[in-house]
Amino acid sequence: MTVQPREQWTTRAGFLMAAIGSAIGLGNIWRFPAVAYENGGGAFLLPYLIALLTAGIPLLIMEYTIGRKYRMSPPAALRRMSRPAEVIGWWQVVISFVIATYYAVIIAWAVRYVGFSVGQQWGDDPQAFLFGDFLKVAETPGTVSSYVPGVLWPLIAVWVVVLVILAFGIRRGVERANRIFIPLLVVFFVALVIRALTLDGAATGLDALFSPDWSELGNGSVWVAAYGQIFFSLSIGFGIMVTYASYLGRRADITGSAMVAGFANSSFEILAGIGVFATLGYLATASGVPVGEVASAGLGLAFVAFPAVISEMPLGGLFGVLFFCSLVVAGLSSLISIVQVVVSAVQDRTGMRRIPAVFGIGGLVAVVSILLFPTDDGVYLLDASDHFINAYGIALAALVALVVIVWLLRKLPELQRNADATSAIALGHWWRICLGVITPLVLGWMMIDSLRKEFDENYEGYSTTFLLTTGWGVALGALVVGVVLSLIPWKAGGEDIDLDMEAPEERKEP
Repeated sequence: MTVQPREQWTTRAGFLMAAIGSAIGLGNIWRFPAVAYENGGGAFLLPYLIALLTAGIPLLIMEYTIGRKYRMSPPAALRRMSRPAEVIGWWQVVISFVIATYYAVIIAWAVRYVGFSVGQQWGDDPQAFLFGDFLKVAETPGTVSSYVPGVLWPLIAVWVVVLVILAFGIRRGVERANRIFIPLLVVFFVALVIRALTLDGAATGLDALFSPDWSELGNGSVWVAAYGQIFFSLSIGFGIMVTYASYLGRRADITGSAMVAGFANSSFEILAGIGVFATLGYLATASGVPVGEVASAGLGLAFVAFPAVISEMPLGGLFGVLFFCSLVVAGLSSLISIVQVVVSAVQDRTGMRRIPAVFGIGGLVAVVSILLFPTDDGVYLLDASDHFINAYGIALAALVALVVIVWLLRKLPELQRNADATSAIALGHWWRICLGVITPLVLGWMMIDSLRKEFDENYEGYSTTFLLTTGWGVALGALVVGVVLSLIPWKAGGEDIDLDMEAPEERKEP
């Protein structure tokens, strides 16, 4: 069997742009501002910073080190630590597969809204336009009766762009795309924030966001929210950073890269908070209501509240184009990284060349996405799948990975030596304490708190049958498929792959 040499990033800056592009996604723009507002405003920044330093960056360092050390996708890298651990890697790959199928749909919506912004086609009722005229949402979940052409064709376009970029490889595709996407995103969003800050009522919105409620720091749920926001915004826990780091050179600065990526992501989140709440302050002032009545998160913020603002403000069309273009660019850079996890795992699993892997496996992800989500039931399916795969897929897989790597395999000292050997900033005991104690405890508490809410009442009031098939079924199915994939013998070119051998890069070490 001829083993193909693994690609490498051209420069450290190329890797950092790709890593930052993966981390900065839709959630940074529409999730962080609402989470901060609901959890103490300016006071939330303290637990948020502590969460970044005690969970976010330590986890990034661990995933970067695993990827760089073993130079393989998550299943192969974890198998080299211990054969049974391979199942965790495949679990993460299946989670990435699921997320990619619906993440692309939201990007397709944003593509359409770039055009809708020019003529403000949502009219006087953005909510009715979104769910009725545009998405044609069914009255009840679980009843697919028609496709929605207005979502189908931009979704196909999104997948064509993503697969073409991936087909060009890490250097000529992913790295070059992010060298365009990240500067473009910064330009779009800085222009949007500057415009938002000049609106009447912007100060009211910023005051609502940043006025600290220090009493909230005694509320445990605020700290859980801070760790949850850091965890879900950094693209950790489902194989992306292990995969991206597997294309690093063996002398890459691991610790410094993790700090740059972590702080860049958090800086963008705060910038997003400023832009979003300055805009909401304008809407609240124009409507004569408190900011709290117009503040929202997720789809409601992006596709209902912001269109309402665009309709009211001078040069609203330009503002809308900037905002939705930002969503498209941020979404594409993240989607590319998610699909790369699946493609890389299949290449390591089969020895398949890149183009067949991209169009074969990446094409399968696209087909599933196109079949399921541009329908009148697509919003319900997206909502349930996203909630359960995040809470009981990403977070649970990360918790299991930490327990296995830290406590069962006791790999942290070895990983620390590997990171310290090439990093400008040496890791101390704090790193092992964070990963061995703080992060597992927080993730465990997040699981318990989330499960308690699930058992108190059905998510969003959906029927139990619907949640069992599209929510719990998806989360459990990811684990089951991961287990099945880990049991299949690893072969490529008709020969067993010896995944316990040292990587070529490591054999060169003195």
